[in-house]
Amino acid sequence: MLAADLIWPLHGVSAGAFTLEDDTAAPESAVVTAVEHPVLLGYAPAHPNGRAMLVLGGGGYTALMAGREGVQVARWLTALGYHAFILIHRFPDAVHGPSAPLDDALEAMRMIRASGLADRGAGVVGLSSGGHLAACLIAEYPAAWGEVVAQRPDVAVIGYAPISTNAKGRTIIPDKPPLPPVEKQALYDALQPDAQVLPDPPPSFIVYAGNDPVVPVENAHRLHRALTGAGGSSELHIFADAPHGFALDTPDLPVSLWPQLCEAWLRQVGFL
Repeated sequence: MLAADLIWPLHGVSAGAFTLEDDTAAPESAVVTAVEHPVLLGYAPAHPNGRAMLVLGGGGYTALMAGREGVQVARWLTALGYHAFILIHRFPDAVHGPSAPLDDALEAMRMIRASGLADRGAGVVGLSSGGHLAACLIAEYPAAWGEVVAQRPDVAVIGYAPISTNAKGRTIIPDKPPLPPVEKQALYDALQPDAQVLPDPPPSFIVYAGNDPVVPVENAHRLHRALTGAGGSSELHIFADAPHGFALDTPDLPVSLWPQLCEAWLRQVGFL
């Protein structure tokens, strides 16, 4: 699956099952359009540093950019010495309910920590909706959804994520209609990481485009204020001109330098 070195099904299911938009596409450009059973895809570094990263790609919780925001990110991370694990999570829909993506992310982090491949720590890298999901790992799980064992990452890298501007009553666009399906809107209403962040959050690196037409940059400011207000160390980078979904392959713009800035930050906080 997507040239992974390891394949770990979640929740005790014998095999992961997901659908690709194009079965012939290269792993670096793969798009997942449906997920029946979630799965972790592991990528091993040539020179392990004893740490791992959970990779959460975007796609608006209705698809997964498993290539551009998954495989490409994993290869960047393995080159730095991390074991990288891409989560192919379920979508919030009528079949799986609104909590499915976060439940899968919690289980993925638990499995990574139990694997013995992250004895020196486990972090998370999330882009777009995957960044929202990453931020949810350092926020309170909704009481209405039950009780879970928290799986706090040691560092968090979050890019161009809709932190809370999709939530009812907190939108930037006046009278913004609910997002379909109803379970997706329910997820955004219930999971507002800036309002639910837990005390003493881990070090975070936040990167956004100031002119993002899809995810307002106010999301970056909300998250940064929340994390620093809760006692965390949060590094914020806002590039004036960049497209939404800039990922790692937007050449010839200043935003293309963000992975190098993130690498320097990871060294500074002692996670590389």
